[in-house]
Amino acid sequence: MDLGENSYKIYIEQDCLGNIGRYIAGCHPACRRVAIITDDNVSGIYGKMLDESIREQGLDAIIISVKPGEGSKSLETLKMVYGRLSELKLTRTDMILTFGGGVVGDLGGFAAATYLRGIPYIQVPTSLLAQVDSSIGGKVAVDLPWGKNLVGSFYHPAAVFVDTVLLKTLEVRYLHDGLAEVIKYGFIKDEGILDELADCRNDEEILDKIDRVIFRCCSIKKKLVEQDEKDFGCRMLLNFGHTYGHAVEKYFGYEKYTHGEAVAIGMAHITRNSERLGITEKGTSSYLEELLGKFSLPFKPPEMDRSVLEETMLLDKKSSGDCISLILLRKAGEAFIEKIDKNELSKFI
Repeated sequence: MDLGENSYKIYIEQDCLGNIGRYIAGCHPACRRVAIITDDNVSGIYGKMLDESIREQGLDAIIISVKPGEGSKSLETLKMVYGRLSELKLTRTDMILTFGGGVVGDLGGFAAATYLRGIPYIQVPTSLLAQVDSSIGGKVAVDLPWGKNLVGSFYHPAAVFVDTVLLKTLEVRYLHDGLAEVIKYGFIKDEGILDELADCRNDEEILDKIDRVIFRCCSIKKKLVEQDEKDFGCRMLLNFGHTYGHAVEKYFGYEKYTHGEAVAIGMAHITRNSERLGITEKGTSSYLEELLGKFSLPFKPPEMDRSVLEETMLLDKKSSGDCISLILLRKAGEAFIEKIDKNELSKFI
């Protein structure tokens, strides 16, 4: 990721978990303590392995584990994390390591960005969704009662380690959850990704080629972030399906749908309507729905109060003044940003 003084490397490699301790010792020689922020599920399976990798290099390590799920992306959990960092007496030359899915990465990254006004951190994503999307690009945040990711910052990691072996213990639902983001990349920029997925007969075949798929997705995000680090222009393409999807997540209290499932609903719903309006090439929405359905992802919105949904969407970070930016498709593999008057939002939802 070429961002001047904020540049960093993304390592995509099987069984790279054991290399992280050596990386810290070699690239951050002043580091003495490492705070590993993770969740209870990941810690139970892989925590000991990562802890040993770090301690083998003569570094002190402490595991800070939170409950799995979106509910942990809160100010209350963040306060607990700050307390543990204080107990550890972490300094600005030490290191935070986020070890988990998107929730852990966002929460731990925001703690790193704000504790002592900034501590270096490493992202070690363990879910497919985090490996292809949320662990790179520097967006870190927590949720507020009024909406998702409303308190956050841009704070880039020192490195990202993507160990695809970790996906073998991922529940099927969460593998497919990540595939929603993979499908997003295909529809906004690279139709070849969609061909890769269409050729797979089952999840085993997906995992056989997942290193290549992750590389393609990360390469797309890398280019967009390098052109538009702070999300005012082309980087917004990565939000395809997210404005509506975030509103769906919040509507059901972050309990009914995973992030990827909500984004799947958002992508399908907005494309169905943009095709109806003559903006998107005919047949695009059915192609999208076919791919989502192949991986058991929802694509039809549930019954919701539209006024509540619209109110949440208008709090979205892509909202500005009297306008909101929506990400629409011209066709599969080609997306664009459409700035519309807020009064026209109902046409698209």
